[in-house]
Parts: sequence; C-alpha cells; structure tokens
Amino acid sequence: MYVAPSILSADFGNLSNEIKAVCEAGADLIHVDVMDGHFVPNLTIGPLVVKAAKQASTKPLDIHLMVENIPFFVDLFLPLQPKFLSFHIEEEKHPLRLISHIRDNGVSPAIVLNPHTPISTLKHIIQEVDMVLLMSVNPGFGGQKFIPSVIEKIKELKELIYKTNSTCMIEVDGGVNGLNISELDEAGADIVVAGNYIFSSNDYAESIKALKL
Repeated sequence: MYVAPSILSADFGNLSNEIKAVCEAGADLIHVDVMDGHFVPNLTIGPLVVKAAKQASTKPLDIHLMVENIPFFVDLFLPLQPKFLSFHIEEEKHPLRLISHIRDNGVSPAIVLNPHTPISTLKHIIQEVDMVLLMSVNPGFGGQKFIPSVIEKIKELKELIYKTNSTCMIEVDGGVNGLNISELDEAGADIVVAGNYIFSSNDYAESIKALKL
C-alpha cells in the first residue's frame, strides 16, 4: 500500500518541516488538496504554496483539484510537474480532452469520483487515466468519518479495471486510518490518502507504517 499524507491536516505555520518529517517517516507521495471555495465550500492553497511544498518534499506531489473551471487550474499547476494531477468528473464537460492535455505535459492524469458518483461514469475513460481517486468522505474538509459504502465502489472499480485491461491505480481519500486499512487493502486500493490520522499522531512513522500492508 502506498501512503500519501494530506498536508491539509499539517501545521501550515510549519509546513516545510511537516512535509520533510512525513517524507522521512516513509510517505510515498505528498497529497495536496486545492479547493476554490466554489466547487467545495473551503478555500485552501494556490501555486505559490504548492511550489514551496514541492521544494520541501523529497517525494512526488499528488495534486487533487476540487475546483470549478478545471482547465484554468490544471494550467496553473502543470508547471510544478506533480506525479498525479486529479480532477472531479462531476465538474468537467470534456474529460478526455483534459486528460490528454495533462499527459501531453508529462503528468499522470487522474479522475476523482465523489461518494455518490457511480463507477459507470468511468466506463469510457478508464483506459486513459493512470489513477482513479475515490472520495470516501464528501470533499471539502479534513477529519470526516469514512463512508463504508465506498468499499463496494472500490471492488466495482477493481472489476472494471480488470475487464478493460486498464493499468490505472486506485486511490482512496477520506477517513482512512489503522482500523479500516485492512478492508481497503482487501477491496483493492493501491494508494491511501491520510491527513488527520497521520498529522494528529505523535509518531508520523508509526502511523504511516500502520497503513502500509
């Protein structure tokens, strides 16, 4: 299991050291939540802060766009060359065009599904993306409780990946902790995003280790 600590739960007054600490503690990716105050009610960070996060990190960035006007934000963050750049299928009218644009700029494109969005929406694009991020909470805020029905969505997505010979990875974000990680692993998740579980702990390395199965 790959672990991507979400810096949304980090101490922003000490962000550089927080990122360095989770990298040293065994993180595989650094998850960055970009929210515009429109697609979701919260407002987070822009390219300048994310650039500083990239400079502090020894691990690749995993940027999750929770925004309206997605192409505008994609072009803001492509120059930072994250490993993954993900956007919500609920908001984008031309996902295939945007996926191609992201890949043409040397970044792995990823699609995000909210908890209520069916896996069937991915049927015709699953082979074009490198990752699908399944939200296991309603997006917008950290520290929410895991929605159990997402386990079945992971299994359904895994089946679609198998049937279409896709090579995309499955990422799960929201309420991930040491108590549900085994169930997520058994369902087929490849990457888990964890914010509060890691950054509110006294030992980042132990928390990350508990998620690596």
